[in-house]
Amino acid sequence: MTLNSIGLDSQKTKVLANDLNTLLANFQIYYQNLRGIHWNIKGKRFFDLHEKFEELYTDANAKVDEIAERVLTLGETPLHTFEDYAAKAQVPVGKNISEDEKAVKLIVDSLTELLKIERQILDESDDANDEGTNSMMSDFITEQEKTVWMMKAWLGETV
Repeated sequence: MTLNSIGLDSQKTKVLANDLNTLLANFQIYYQNLRGIHWNIKGKRFFDLHEKFEELYTDANAKVDEIAERVLTLGETPLHTFEDYAAKAQVPVGKNISEDEKAVKLIVDSLTELLKIERQILDESDDANDEGTNSMMSDFITEQEKTVWMMKAWLGETV
């Protein structure tokens, strides 16, 4: 086993960085979805949702940066083109969504996909003894589970 400069197995960190790049691509699509629904939301709930969507896209933007920096920390290069993002995207793409329930449903569906990717990375980072990635995924999962619960409550659904 060859260790990198931060003491992790080089082969395992290569796999982790690849999966983090998949997460990065999906977060970029999620971020753009949030921008779109923020701009296009209409109706009686406009003011509340417009503000909430801005809060979410600001948070997503920060997470994009964290993920990219973690890829760099592991010694790899983060994806940075829309072509790469589209090729790896698993989250649904929202286009011209202006209705409140459709917008919130898009958020729930997107977070559901992100959580699947994050749980996979969490398992891999645990196996690689990569506490940095593990901690980041754990934090992301905790926040996003709460957001899913809140959005589903807003929709009148249960988790």
